[in-house]
Amino acid sequence: MSAQIYSVLAATGSYLPENKIPNSHFQNHEFYDLDGKKLPNATDDVIRKFVKITNIQERRYASSNQMASDLGALAAENAFESSGIDRESLDYIICAHNFGDIRDGSFRIDIVPSLASRIKHKLGIKNPKTVAYDLPFGCPGWLQGVIQGNYFIKSGDAKRVMVVGTETLSRIVDPHDRDTMIYSDGAGAVILEAVESETPVGILAQSSRSDTVTEVDFLWMGPSNKPGYAPGDLFLKMDGKKLYEYALNTVPGVITETVEKSGFQFNQIKKALMHQANGKMNEAILKRVFEQAGHDTIPEGFMPMAISWMGNNSVATIPIVLDLISKGKFEGQSLNKGETIVFASVGAGMNVNSVVYRIP
Repeated sequence: MSAQIYSVLAATGSYLPENKIPNSHFQNHEFYDLDGKKLPNATDDVIRKFVKITNIQERRYASSNQMASDLGALAAENAFESSGIDRESLDYIICAHNFGDIRDGSFRIDIVPSLASRIKHKLGIKNPKTVAYDLPFGCPGWLQGVIQGNYFIKSGDAKRVMVVGTETLSRIVDPHDRDTMIYSDGAGAVILEAVESETPVGILAQSSRSDTVTEVDFLWMGPSNKPGYAPGDLFLKMDGKKLYEYALNTVPGVITETVEKSGFQFNQIKKALMHQANGKMNEAILKRVFEQAGHDTIPEGFMPMAISWMGNNSVATIPIVLDLISKGKFEGQSLNKGETIVFASVGAGMNVNSVVYRIP
């Protein structure tokens, strides 16, 4: 077999804010439903049910002096420090996010200039050929950036592409919506690098889809659930039931499709790194994937989960988990040479994507 160019993960980095927010933080919150009616249950009862459904016990919030671009730059810096890669050698910086920079105490989104440009500036990169741009694609944005980076490398347009996923969702949630307990802040980054190999390594297959006919408003921006609160401002909203059903009916098929495209059998996949919006939802998705593949037993540790202590930080989840495992900081998890893993994500759009990756 003649040598081909493949995209491999040459570096990983992450940044998790120091502020740990336990569920007890929401004990005195007044929660309302989408119709503006105050929830009749005591807040502690709401929290108990929330934990049962999502598995979330705590989450991370950025400090008051930090914005999404700051977190992204810290994650990128971590990737450089741990790899020794020359930052001036990057051909692209792709930054995935959903809300840009939001200052503490404000609900105003700031995306000019792009977060990628801000991150490049914060990193001190002078090379004008390091092209920086943003990618809004819902929670699957970071993985879609990886897919785009792979296209750049396979086409010969790039040798190194940094993909950053960063979010400060704590700044855009409605304090009177119980869903506010889901979201968190953080950032992750990777550097894709072109390598020549006679055997398939790195990214082997990828799949994406967007469903917008009836699914476009499963996640949206809307006013506070509490009548009269912050008039004119918009907050992140979701239809949890419809989103759950969509994910369960769509994500397994996209994962199966990607594995088939890779040329591997599903029983050769060692691990799944998935976006974590809801612990129970992820478990249901993985169960269905295994059922479709004709397997009854899910190996222990097949899907590393950090949602219980990290919450849902959208585009940052997968690269953070990837970095922690890669650096031996995720208890009971490892990534070993020659193993084949799958990435997958689902989010606003509604968008779904997946990548199969073989560790060189």
